[in-house]
Amino acid sequence: MRIAEVIGTVTLNRWHPSFSGARLKLVQPLTLQQMVNEKPEGTEILVAWDELGAHLGHRIGLSEGPEAAQPFRPQIKPVDAYNAVIFDQVDISISDLERDG
Repeated sequence: MRIAEVIGTVTLNRWHPSFSGARLKLVQPLTLQQMVNEKPEGTEILVAWDELGAHLGHRIGLSEGPEAAQPFRPQIKPVDAYNAVIFDQVDISISDLERDG
């Protein structure tokens, strides 16, 4: 799981029934340095399935790959990233920064 920031919402001009019940969000995964410096520029941007109601600027826990579709069994949705949690707060200690350089 990675921590990501919500930077936008995807609007579909054609809707498929398998996408019922949630929204697609544009999210940007963050490195430790980006979380400390609060500069999330320069990383990839992903589309994530969000049924928790994350808004612009929220930090979320992002599940990716085959695990992203697991919550939808037996009716798997065609998603590659899933919002598993909305964080209220993320605390980073000095030892985390020293270890990761």
